[in-house]
Amino acid sequence: MKKALIALMIVSVGMLLFNLTQVNWQAPLEGKSTVAVIGIMAAACAFLLLLLLFLSKKIADQHGKN
Repeated sequence: MKKALIALMIVSVGMLLFNLTQVNWQAPLEGKSTVAVIGIMAAACAFLLLLLLFLSKKIADQHGKN
């Protein structure tokens, strides 16, 4: 499970970086840039949720050992 979480975190960072290249920084909320901005926010949320799950699993493992 740990490797799967790390792989998904890498995919979310990749999606975030890809969407950053798609934004027209002169008009970020017009046309296709809107979709890219939404994709950036979605990838960032996914990364944070996966990080939270990763950390909670790590804490649960440590708590179970004691």
